[in-house]
Amino acid sequence: MASHIVGYPRMGPKRELKFALESFWDKKSSAEDLQKVAAGLRSSIWKQMADAGIKYIPSNTFSYYDQVLDTTAMLGAVPPRYGWNGGEIGFDTYFSMARGNASVPAMEMTKWFDTNYHFIVPELGPDVRFSYASHKAVDEYKEAKALGVNTVPVLVGPVSYLLLSKPAKGVEKTFSLLSLLPKILPIYKEVISELKAAGASWIQFDEPTLVLDLDSHQLQAFTAAYADLESTLSGLNVLIETYFADLTSGAYKTVIELKGVTAYGLDLVRGTKTIDLIKTNFPKGKFLFAGVVDGRNIWANDLASSLGTLQALEAIVGKDNLVVSTSCSLLHTAVDLVNETKLDDEIKSWLAFAAQKVVEVNALAKALAGQKDEAFFTSNATAQASRKSSPRVTNEAVQKAAAALKGSDHRRATNVSARLDAQQKKLNLPVLPTTTIGSFPQTLELRRVRREFKANKISEDDYVKAIKEEIKKVVDLQEELDIDVLVHGEPERNDMVEYFGEQLSGFAFTVNGWVQSYGSRCVKPPIIYGDVSRPKPMTVFWSSTAQSMTSRPMKGMLTGPVTILNWSFVRNDQPRFETCYQIALAIKDEVEDLEKAGINVIQIDEAALREGLPLRKSEHAFYLKWAVHSFRITNCGVKDTTQIHTHMCYSNFNDIIHSIIDMDADVITIENSRSDEKLLSVFREGVKYGAGIGPGVYDIHSPRIPSTEEIADRINKMLAVLETNILWVNPDCGLKTRKYAEVKPALNNMVAAAKLLRPQLASAK
Repeated sequence: MASHIVGYPRMGPKRELKFALESFWDKKSSAEDLQKVAAGLRSSIWKQMADAGIKYIPSNTFSYYDQVLDTTAMLGAVPPRYGWNGGEIGFDTYFSMARGNASVPAMEMTKWFDTNYHFIVPELGPDVRFSYASHKAVDEYKEAKALGVNTVPVLVGPVSYLLLSKPAKGVEKTFSLLSLLPKILPIYKEVISELKAAGASWIQFDEPTLVLDLDSHQLQAFTAAYADLESTLSGLNVLIETYFADLTSGAYKTVIELKGVTAYGLDLVRGTKTIDLIKTNFPKGKFLFAGVVDGRNIWANDLASSLGTLQALEAIVGKDNLVVSTSCSLLHTAVDLVNETKLDDEIKSWLAFAAQKVVEVNALAKALAGQKDEAFFTSNATAQASRKSSPRVTNEAVQKAAAALKGSDHRRATNVSARLDAQQKKLNLPVLPTTTIGSFPQTLELRRVRREFKANKISEDDYVKAIKEEIKKVVDLQEELDIDVLVHGEPERNDMVEYFGEQLSGFAFTVNGWVQSYGSRCVKPPIIYGDVSRPKPMTVFWSSTAQSMTSRPMKGMLTGPVTILNWSFVRNDQPRFETCYQIALAIKDEVEDLEKAGINVIQIDEAALREGLPLRKSEHAFYLKWAVHSFRITNCGVKDTTQIHTHMCYSNFNDIIHSIIDMDADVITIENSRSDEKLLSVFREGVKYGAGIGPGVYDIHSPRIPSTEEIADRINKMLAVLETNILWVNPDCGLKTRKYAEVKPALNNMVAAAKLLRPQLASAK
């Protein structure tokens, strides 16, 4: 019985690629140095899977930024502003598209489906001249083959690539991206032909958009694309891989009828209903790559249950045609549990990271083939039973409090307009008030202080003193820049979710459980294993300390319940909304303590609210109802004069704008500039927004420093669709990933732009 892995984490067990990328970007190392690190990681990944007994090992899933950008490079679809003149695309052009450079901004970045991974959105139009400009897929196949590993090269499928793209600036929004299919397929044919010539026997096309709500025209594009590729694919085994949700009956029918396709990879963890479609109709002689091992969470597989599912599928598709697989790429989980030295043995026994999931896949394949490892299965069953019965998982008081939430919608008593009036009397802010989103640059010295405190190398007194000094530096800088509503810069926090999880019950933490978010940015999601509560205040000391250093309003900075949920590895033994309500009650306690401590502006970030939106429209309403309700729970008890902010970033918010309004926050700051001001279109179309709003005026994920005039121009575009008295001026997101040399001039220009426009607005009244 064969086994398969959809994809594997790239960063390395200790983020080796992250550090190599950042060293290269900072011009401290060469392209050859970066390539050497990358080659070492690829070699190690392939060897690990081969040693574990995996038959179908992927290649070309490694990336220096993301797989969609790799496909853009392969197709030569470089926007003209990057000055690329043809030939093989090098690092300069590639990273300029991803990160921008001193003269031009980056391409838009957005979430990869409903994950916390991101991709660079292709910008396409009728005039794009596609050409085969990156041979990465073929080069990596040959590289693996030279190491003695015959891999399955993976390409982002042509239809998904186009459906994930957007019309370039200046191209009509109604332009049909799928009309470009005949222009990109010749390049796919070149790649396929080279892979065949290099000796590939299998090829995997990732077509994850098949799980979305697609119309007949979109489904027909898949049929047309693979019919066109059929003759080129002749002689290859072709796997179409889908993941993250069920297939609709229409999409399933389309997939199983595709020309020249040998195998279908289906997510049977998040797509359990797809099993019914398989039972009804599975094409004879085709392979099913059954994704029964969860690629998006860190819980050990229930091997007995998965084996039962596989045995039922085996009876349908045939013994020789069933391949055990992961539900999706393991990119979305941590790398290796072996590196976790501080997790206690009980919790550790409940977990499986990417390396362990590879072993689980192979163990299930061997069990199906009659070579069951009884000791491994027994150990797994013991761990499953331990997790179900452990007293540390359940807190009766928390469950009662969450159950008591039913029956109220937890809205503040006064409408937002009246609250804003009361807040303005207290805060006395100017027109176009300026603020930042929360974090300031995390310097090497600051990281050293936190690291040494965690390792007990410095005392708590020394740690507190160092953090206070950093806060004072950030406060003084903001006052010098004349920012209106200040932040303390979050020097005590490595991560906006991890910091809170460390102080909440029901959470566990890893040492090296890093997961790639985008580029070199990695996060270490907490593990929610049990009921959640707040034993004591989490941020009050630092916020009060910061407020004592200034007479200006100081924001209390919290992460919202939906974002904590969506950016954690969440327990899978109860509905997600129940866990979210528990977190909301814990944050509510913190909000009320901040208010008692004299903090008049409290930001509750919900950066990931849109990210958790189900992929199917039929499931949107239920998710948005409990997600928005969770946010309202956190602040329903504060006074009218306490201003509640929230922040959202790097998703398409236009389709949930009414739910955002229903959150009933006093002010929302929201990413806008990197997505080419897409957000503003919703207001041009007539949506009325009465609360305060700060669409970001510059992209913080690029080192580029925008001019005062550029920012003023952005603000004027906002004023064309938003009322003057509700508009705030702020960056797209937090500043922790930037350097002070970039932050100071950018914020200086931002404040200057607001000051430039204030007199004009006053005279226009």
